[in-house]
Amino acid sequence: MELEKLAGALKNRVPGLMDSRRSYAVLVPLVEREGALSLLYEVRARTLRRQPGEVCFPGGRMESGETPEVCALRETFEELSIPPEGVRLLGRLDFIAHRANFLMHPVVGVVVEDALKAMRPSPAEVEEVFFVPLSYLLKMPPIEYTYELVPTPAEHFPYELIGIPKDYPWQKGRENVPVYPWEGRAIWGLTGRITRNLVTFLR
Repeated sequence: MELEKLAGALKNRVPGLMDSRRSYAVLVPLVEREGALSLLYEVRARTLRRQPGEVCFPGGRMESGETPEVCALRETFEELSIPPEGVRLLGRLDFIAHRANFLMHPVVGVVVEDALKAMRPSPAEVEEVFFVPLSYLLKMPPIEYTYELVPTPAEHFPYELIGIPKDYPWQKGRENVPVYPWEGRAIWGLTGRITRNLVTFLR
């Protein structure tokens, strides 16, 4: 019976993001330097097709069957040569459901000293790494910018079929962009949002 099949399929299902095409995970790497905690950031290689030269956390697209933790550790090893056993995972921050129909899972972990010393960024993916003291991020709130997301229906949108006028008052969205300036760099976008989420959680 179809109803029984549906009930069986839904019984143990873990909901995801509707219409999501992909999921990503990043490691939010904490390191101890000079007796204090800092966050480790990457600058993406200028030769990359997407977002060259931008600040990010190590991470990437989740492969089939991967958890966010496994993906974050795999990508960190590929990008920085930090092995999974060199990271002590602490847990997940809030995930991001992006308007481009993907999920982003931030995983917080502490990079142990020996693994940090052995770090070797991959030139194909990483231009450089830098560190920002957690104390700075806790004291300095980000500069925040907001812009509107305005729906723009296609030219042949079926207004008559749906029964709405062409001047239908579509609900607009808003995007908040936090920016953390640091020594001539800008931590912003999803990386800025994840940073803000961690700082808010710590406060």
